Amino acid sequence: MSGGFSKRLGRELLDLNKNTYEGIKIVQSDDFKKWLIDLQVIEDNPIYNGKVFRLQFEFPSTYPIDSPTVKFIKTFDREIPMHPHIYSNGHICLNVLGNEWSPVQTVASVTMSIQSMLSDNKRNDRPPGDARYVAHAPDNPRNVRFEYHDDTV
Repeated sequence: MSGGFSKRLGRELLDLNKNTYEGIKIVQSDDFKKWLIDLQVIEDNPIYNGKVFRLQFEFPSTYPIDSPTVKFIKTFDREIPMHPHIYSNGHICLNVLGNEWSPVQTVASVTMSIQSMLSDNKRNDRPPGDARYVAHAPDNPRNVRFEYHDDTV
């Protein structure tokens, strides 16, 4: 693990623990490989009111040059949110996790982008072809070349 990698994540972890980001709570951050974050939509949205979702961040040793792997995970008390850009396996089709990734992004900024994406959603749907995608998708969503063509949800 490079020094820059661990210093950067250390600063981000300190920021997340020190500052209050409404609807965002670190559940697990025992190392700099995998973090779990609970996410709640703070805007009034009938699809997500009262629900809390769990995000999993996995960091490559090349972070922040390369994006983390970010996906929703299902637990006994957390579900994968319904959204036209979120597959039922938890993969998220979001440009800042793909071709618009920049090293200036942080765990907090990515989480807030996902929170905003959920807040703005009006459709209680999965992406078209969800079952086919899930059946053939790689474990790591970073290995998928999503097409970012629908910014209406």
